[in-house]
Amino acid sequence: MWRSATAVTLPNLVERVMRDLGPLIGAIDQGTSSTRFLVFVAQSGELVTYHQIEIKRVFPFQGWVEQNPLEIFDSVTETIAVVIEKLNKLEISPQDIKCVGLTNQRESCIVWDKVTGAPLYNCIVWLDNRTSEIVDTILDHIPGRDLNWLKKKTGLPISTYFTAFKLKWLINNDPKIVESIKNDRLLVGTVDSWLLWKLTGEHMTDVTNASRTLLMDIESLEWDHTLCKFFEIPMKILPQIKASSDYFGDIKSGPLIGIPITGVIGDQNAALVGQQCFNIGQAKVTYGTGCFLIQNIGPGPVHGALSGVSSQAKNTLITTVGYKFGSSPACYALEGSVAIAGAAITWLRDNLELIQNYGEIEGIANQDESAGGLFFVPALQGLYAPYWDANATGTIIGVSQFSRKCHLVRATLEGVAFQANDILAMMRRDSRGVKVDGGMSSNDLLCQMLADISGCQILRPKLTEATALGAAMVAGYHVGLWDINSERLNSEREPTSEGLIEKIARRLSFRGENNTAGKKFDIFWPKLDDKTRMDKINTWKMAVGRSRKWIRVEKQELKKINYKRLSTLPFMFYVLMSFATHIVSAIQ
Repeated sequence: MWRSATAVTLPNLVERVMRDLGPLIGAIDQGTSSTRFLVFVAQSGELVTYHQIEIKRVFPFQGWVEQNPLEIFDSVTETIAVVIEKLNKLEISPQDIKCVGLTNQRESCIVWDKVTGAPLYNCIVWLDNRTSEIVDTILDHIPGRDLNWLKKKTGLPISTYFTAFKLKWLINNDPKIVESIKNDRLLVGTVDSWLLWKLTGEHMTDVTNASRTLLMDIESLEWDHTLCKFFEIPMKILPQIKASSDYFGDIKSGPLIGIPITGVIGDQNAALVGQQCFNIGQAKVTYGTGCFLIQNIGPGPVHGALSGVSSQAKNTLITTVGYKFGSSPACYALEGSVAIAGAAITWLRDNLELIQNYGEIEGIANQDESAGGLFFVPALQGLYAPYWDANATGTIIGVSQFSRKCHLVRATLEGVAFQANDILAMMRRDSRGVKVDGGMSSNDLLCQMLADISGCQILRPKLTEATALGAAMVAGYHVGLWDINSERLNSEREPTSEGLIEKIARRLSFRGENNTAGKKFDIFWPKLDDKTRMDKINTWKMAVGRSRKWIRVEKQELKKINYKRLSTLPFMFYVLMSFATHIVSAIQ
């Protein structure tokens, strides 16, 4: 027991803290913008240390988004190496890491040679919409061009967003991939499958990632023969599907050699776990490159989980696998995805050069209390939920002589919040509030905007590393190091994000607990009255309407006209034949 601060020496305290850590869990967090490797204390969720590397995106043509698969893998090995070096400096043995969890950007597609291990094409990122022509062609052959034609089996609408279309494009456009299939050498998968193959030699994926491909039956949790035939994709090239919390193989090289990967889960699903949204109705919003809202709707069967969901939400939002712990039933979730969130800020920085870094955003936006009548619909890659319009375009409306840089910056933040609210409004309202995480959630103004526009209280946990924490939790669950159902977790007492060095400093000074004890969240309460809120939402919807009627509208209208014309051909043929018969009879 500590008697006085002056009696404690730093080396002795460090030694004691090291003894207190216990088993550790590593988490690979491979996102669209960066890769991180983090180390957590099992069960408590204390973040010990981490390292992060940015990932480049390549834009070969308008609407195309790619990444180098080798760069993705190298970023993983580099972040692991740096973190192990940090642990060694802290005199923490890497062998204290008992297992590793992996979370990743979903829907992105990678193809590689199973003999050489070499990628055969760049990773096609989830944002990419080069498959819009394929999507349109398929819709032309579906009655009523129904986006939900495959939804009963997959939970997903027909959209450029999902992996099957990317894979179909690769097969249609790259002869060497077709040749590789003929020679039985092609393997495909989402980013998790690629990393698992490189780290463990196993060709696997988990149910959350598989549920985003348009190839998995959402009820059986297996690849579906009918779906694979529909997309003309051979099942033999697909990875084995496992539960999120399961054994995926041992790491075969590097500083973590021999340590098992026991958890794999898509990034947004990992955030649902990390935010401890284990009860029906609980929802979280993750702000990253895009914005993703997921609400827990309970365990299967699917029709039972959907029984409390509105018809509008069923039609316009995604039904997906939230997570699956071992042999327990899969937990399902309702999800709405927004393509552009943090990417809009990157666009302001890199394309318009209005800002130099992300830290400037809030200060600039706060230079005025409003956006000066400006509305920005950041549909830079089309619109996802609830509109599913790949042909929508980014639209700035309401520009006047009064407009300034601060108005556009503020309108960008509001555009992100409005998009989130479009989805949130369709979900079951939860009196416990909505949890937020991800890089942009550190922006107080954005959180307040979401509270004002949605009319909900917004909860931002002290630990905003929910995605990586979720990966650590599912990995730790499999080896018995993390009790997901523990009383402490269900009480929603948030683990601390305080690093090890900060923890030592706090103990030495005996400060910090007096000011923050018991404070689990930053809470943002709605400030707008209902009339003002609805006026803003209605104006936003008008702006969205304008964004959807700009590019390629003539082509789309022509498609609809042709579709209607083709659908009436039998009747027209009958009319023409009758008319011809009448003429022939008259002549005779």
